[in-house]
Amino acid sequence: MTGPQYPQQPQQPYGQPYPQPPRKKSKAWLLALLIPVAVCGLGGGCVALVANSGDEPTVVASGAAAPTPNSRNAIAPAGTEVRDGKFAFIVTSIDAPVPTVGTNQYMQQTAQGEYVQIHVTVTNIGTEARSFYGGSQKLTDEQGREFGNDSGAEMNVNPHLSTDINPGNQIDAILVFDVPAGAVPASLELHDSMFSGGAKVALR
Repeated sequence: MTGPQYPQQPQQPYGQPYPQPPRKKSKAWLLALLIPVAVCGLGGGCVALVANSGDEPTVVASGAAAPTPNSRNAIAPAGTEVRDGKFAFIVTSIDAPVPTVGTNQYMQQTAQGEYVQIHVTVTNIGTEARSFYGGSQKLTDEQGREFGNDSGAEMNVNPHLSTDINPGNQIDAILVFDVPAGAVPASLELHDSMFSGGAKVALR
């Protein structure tokens, strides 16, 4: 008499691993749909979650502020105060062009073209003494040409070519530029130092 017959289990060859059950699909796609709704509902900046190939959600900011535009070339209206570093500047007047500068024959400079003299009030808005240097300033005309300061000519008219200004104090300086005859000054770029970014102000 034979006993009950049971189905035989399949035999796995020796040394071969048993097959693994199929892996359940990740729920990352569901999180990608639900979490942004909850985050945006809190009133803060919205954050989107998307699933990458590794089944882990990747954070992608969608409410970040846009980068601010570069203001390096912005030009302030004529007569307004501009600031660069620890100095505040106000252009107070511009003299008519002249061929020479200086008070006598021993202290005179003759321009290659003509001299434009720009009067500027410089105020130290920092907390320690700082030196103002006229040679760091730049002039641009209506044709877009840039002119450096004429330090030699400036020595004849300006006692503040390079001087220390204490915090809260100010000086009245004269900047001198040698430009072609007939050139029309358009803007002045004022600097705290030769390495600073500078601030531009219109001259008309």
